[in-house]
Amino acid sequence: MTVDRKVAWGLAGCGGIAEKRVVKAIQASAQGRLAGCTRRNPKRLAEFQSRHSIPKGYADYREMLGDPELAAVYLATPVWLHGAQTIEAAENGKHVLCEKPMAMNPQECRRMIDACRGNGVKLGVAYYRRFYPVVLKMKELLDRGAIGRPILARSTLVEHARLKEGGQPGWRFVRKQGGGGLLMDMASHRLDVLAMLFGTPESVSAFTDTHVCPIEVEDTGSLLIRFAGGIHAMVFASHCVEPPRDDFEILGARGCLKAAPLNGDRLELTGAGRKAYPVPKAENVHRPLIEDFNGAILEDRPPIVSGEEGMTASLLLAAAYRSAQSGRAVQLDHLADDGAA
Repeated sequence: MTVDRKVAWGLAGCGGIAEKRVVKAIQASAQGRLAGCTRRNPKRLAEFQSRHSIPKGYADYREMLGDPELAAVYLATPVWLHGAQTIEAAENGKHVLCEKPMAMNPQECRRMIDACRGNGVKLGVAYYRRFYPVVLKMKELLDRGAIGRPILARSTLVEHARLKEGGQPGWRFVRKQGGGGLLMDMASHRLDVLAMLFGTPESVSAFTDTHVCPIEVEDTGSLLIRFAGGIHAMVFASHCVEPPRDDFEILGARGCLKAAPLNGDRLELTGAGRKAYPVPKAENVHRPLIEDFNGAILEDRPPIVSGEEGMTASLLLAAAYRSAQSGRAVQLDHLADDGAA
């Protein structure tokens, strides 16, 4: 397989996230082009191709993987498909950028990493908040010691879900397809940001409950994480509370950093001094992720959010679910050693 001056992409999964961001991000990227997409329904495939001016359409994922023109695939598919699709893509010599969370459990993550490494292709995970200017500014200020020693990070994520009793839940609310509930689907982004900022997590204690939503997975979860160096992090996520919130705060010995919302364009520093930093994010938040992955392929370097990096959030999620089930804190090194889901 040869790589031209622009990375030729194939897209698997033509649903909401692809429609909203992924297609436009690839098409607008400086070093990439969207050459094809796959969808099981031929009529919907043709309609998606036509609407987005995508040259090639494949009724079968394997057919797309067999196209020698394509260098990379973006997996915008449900979580339960990520593992097998990544491994198959790697075996066909395709680089893989996979939607979050990376997989159903850490064992799948490890198999994905091994398959990509063994076949000499790149593996990335779509934790695009790592590219947010507000997150990068947080890291810069932490590294500069602007708030002294960090003591506690707090993330509060509330997004009310209006699900009808007796209705058919989407795959994100089905355990065998999404792996869990709100923690897997949305809180995973915040767990990845915490891992980026604070490094190795050591232990997790968690509670999960299903209070209001008629689903089999959690609609509310709370985590207490201890990172190396003694930094604590509290994560709360719920589909049950109004109004919406997405607050991210770091408390240090000499000051605090706060982004409210994390998806916003402003970071506040308080403490000995007070300052607000304007940090507007990209119009399409997937584009920096795509640009980085294009660069990783063309420059033969690891992507910023590699498979190894993306796996940390999956380890935290697995530890959280085990802790909630057992009522005990879970050590991350034990989890990694025994390969538990």
